[in-house]
Amino acid sequence: MDEATLRFYRGNAEAYAKRTFTSRQARLMAFLAQLPPGACILELGCGAGGDTAEMLARGFDVRATDGSPEMAAVASKHLGRPVETLLFHELDEIEAYDAVWANACLLHVPRTELADVLARIWRALKAEGVFYASYKEGDGDGRDTLDRYYNYPSQDWLRATYAEAANWNSLSIESGEVIGFDDKMATMLFVVARKGG
Repeated sequence: MDEATLRFYRGNAEAYAKRTFTSRQARLMAFLAQLPPGACILELGCGAGGDTAEMLARGFDVRATDGSPEMAAVASKHLGRPVETLLFHELDEIEAYDAVWANACLLHVPRTELADVLARIWRALKAEGVFYASYKEGDGDGRDTLDRYYNYPSQDWLRATYAEAANWNSLSIESGEVIGFDDKMATMLFVVARKGG
């Protein structure tokens, strides 16, 4: 993970936690609808824990993690339960989860490292496991006005990188507009992949 990006989230954990999101609610519900009741979900980049709370309220078994210890502490306080600090390259479990939810976090992984992270997620999923991630669309990596690193993938580049990482049973990409923490409009790519049986 890029050090300047981590520093941003470490230094802005409380402010970031105060943001509210409604647009991703429908995507979260669609994701959960694909899972069996009580499914075991790994959440990467949980932020303040808003999505975690939704999943827990619906009876899912959630392991919430974030790369920033400060953000994990904010989420832990919000949820009233421990939230772990986990960097993507530290994920080493095998067939442990029914699903992985990675909302707006893998977009910070350096382009040269994304295939490895995706392979780690694939290994951590059980057969038929579902994986959601979102990215800011673009045509090459760079930084935003807050000095956060983004991999800014195109749809074609993402498809190729997912294919390089692992053999997915299915993969769909949708796009939509969001306003970021920097108050700028961005096109997001929403990726749902399923591991083979």
